[in-house]
Amino acid sequence: MKERIPFLNRGPVVSVIRLSGTIGAGSRAQLSDEALAPSIEKAFRRGKPKAVALLINSPGGSPVQSSLIASRIRRLAEEKDIPVHAFVEDVAASGGYWLATAADHIWVDPASIVGSIGVISAGFGAPVLLARQGVERRVHTSGKSKSFLDPFLPQKDEDVSRLKDILEQMHKVFEAQVTSRRGDRLAQNDDLFTGEFWLGQRAVELGLVDGIGHVAPKMKELYGDKVRFAQYGRKRGLFQRFGMSLAQDGIAAIEERASYARFGL
Repeated sequence: MKERIPFLNRGPVVSVIRLSGTIGAGSRAQLSDEALAPSIEKAFRRGKPKAVALLINSPGGSPVQSSLIASRIRRLAEEKDIPVHAFVEDVAASGGYWLATAADHIWVDPASIVGSIGVISAGFGAPVLLARQGVERRVHTSGKSKSFLDPFLPQKDEDVSRLKDILEQMHKVFEAQVTSRRGDRLAQNDDLFTGEFWLGQRAVELGLVDGIGHVAPKMKELYGDKVRFAQYGRKRGLFQRFGMSLAQDGIAAIEERASYARFGL
């Protein structure tokens, strides 16, 4: 009699969370903990999922937002005792790889780009341009470091030295995250934490990922052919759904395009 009741034969559920784009809190188009929190919470709590799959396509971005998102995923995974699998699409580099380390297992396509375990700071300086236009920059501070790296003033050696020190500290935080999550799966290789990046199969050999695999066949392999997928992700606003965006989002889109271009994408 039970075999005739359809809902009793439904397969296990795998929650799928899409993490696509640059990471940061400066634009609605970016991945941030605040924007993703509702989707991530639902993915772990709704429908008693057998596992959670992360679909990652990100060249990186904010280290803090990367850490917050990854920490939320780990906290829920441990609280609910649910395994997490990350599937890398085009790229999981820098902060994108940080997100991938939130998973218990990481799977890639042979052509996926993985790695870039490092920290970067980039900007522009315009003091010469202002001088040519006859514009004088006037800055008054109550502390010697309040004008740190002002892009409209000539660059100071002490500012550059201080920035490099901060970047080095952040790099160690990133390295600790990767080491704690990947453990003895990591190969002994001097290039792992230099900011270098690799294609899928080489990433497998280095222990940065666990193997080649795509979400649907891998989840069916692990949880059975009857596995069902529940999709979760950021909700697009009204303007985004109709192809419109504010100027800030337009600038963010250009910056995002540049971030992907670093990896030839």
